[in-house]
Amino acid sequence: MGSTFNIMIVGQQGRLMYEAVLFAASLRARDPGFAGGLFVAEPQPGPLWPGDPRISNDAVRQVLDDLGAQIVPFESRHFGAAYPNGNKAEGLLALPKGEPFLFFDTDTLVTGAVSALPFDFDRPAASMRRTATWPVIELYGPGYSATWRALYDAFDLDFESSLDPTHPEEYWQRYLYFNAGWFFGACPHAFADRFIQAMTRIRDTPPPELVCQKIYPWLDQIALPLVIHGLGGGRPGPELAALDGGVTCHWRALPLLYARESDATVAALEDIAAPNRIKKVLKQYEPFRRMLYQGRGERVRAMFDRAALPRREQAIRNRIKSERLWMR
Repeated sequence: MGSTFNIMIVGQQGRLMYEAVLFAASLRARDPGFAGGLFVAEPQPGPLWPGDPRISNDAVRQVLDDLGAQIVPFESRHFGAAYPNGNKAEGLLALPKGEPFLFFDTDTLVTGAVSALPFDFDRPAASMRRTATWPVIELYGPGYSATWRALYDAFDLDFESSLDPTHPEEYWQRYLYFNAGWFFGACPHAFADRFIQAMTRIRDTPPPELVCQKIYPWLDQIALPLVIHGLGGGRPGPELAALDGGVTCHWRALPLLYARESDATVAALEDIAAPNRIKKVLKQYEPFRRMLYQGRGERVRAMFDRAALPRREQAIRNRIKSERLWMR
């Protein structure tokens, strides 16, 4: 408990560099005891990027440095602009080899002490805040079991030991599936090697059972269970439930945060974003300026009852869009 580890997020030109500032500010404000490194993995220019993906905003780079974040470059050799989610795999290679790591999507807010959670880095795991996004079962196509078994067989992994027997056959939660918003492991390089291999193989030579399946944007989440299972990990235990609740919030889009997250999370967001050095940078990005500092977030929040939210996220999005308040 309380072991030292590194945290990685991805930062690059555009939305992610502002989200990186908010993440770093929240980590320093809400987990001052965090003793590991905070690494902002930055893709470098190359043939897989049509422009320069590096952070060009000097104010952003300065405030990240002030917050103790280290911007580390990495080369995009497999994904780049065609699949930016691949950054979370390739960026791991910029971290110190052999040191435990915790990855977060950049659109995450730290609201408590991540460093106090009892991670077992030799048993990797990932976020369970997911829905049945993949696979989509066709009427006459392979079911969940046949689809997932084909992937496990392709990588010489034991399929049966990955199942949750508390759920019935052909129910999606029986099968190992994560949200890739956070994951952790003992060595970023070992994890990256498996992650890149799994994603590129599924992309380039998928098993026949995947012929009817949409690979994008789910490729990282298709590969992640194979990586974690192959490294001896699995579903996180209840001791890590706060990573999907009270200690971090994967907000994804500010209108969604204001619509459905707790009063405590909204208060934390606004408190973390209030210091002038943070505010001056975040106001440069229109969704942050309008949602956080000009009151649109509170207008969205007033539209919903947190105790009776629509069951489907799309319904929340559509209602916000109908009031012309959606921003990302």
